[in-house]
Amino acid sequence: MTTPSGGSIPDDYWRRPGGGDDADQPPVVSSTPPTNEYAGPPPSVPPPAGWRPPVHLEAAPPRRLPPQNLADLDAAEQRSQRLTYGFGAAAGVVLVVLVCLLCSRVIF
Repeated sequence: MTTPSGGSIPDDYWRRPGGGDDADQPPVVSSTPPTNEYAGPPPSVPPPAGWRPPVHLEAAPPRRLPPQNLADLDAAEQRSQRLTYGFGAAAGVVLVVLVCLLCSRVIF
């Protein structure tokens, strides 16, 4: 961006190009208010009746799942629950010991 030089008015730089007296006049505003109505989506042509995309490969039918052994699932769930509770108890013991050490350090 360049700055105007010379004895020009600072607003001359921002004036519209053009010559004559029309450059000093404000633009003419239309007397009709603009419409803010939505005209809707453009029209579309529906596909022909019975049209489908081309099918290149036919999918195989789904296989039958093996039966579940509910007793084994319950046993595995109980083992994992005991392990989770064990980790939680160990973390709780460590936190209690740390809090006791910090409190004894502050008191004594």
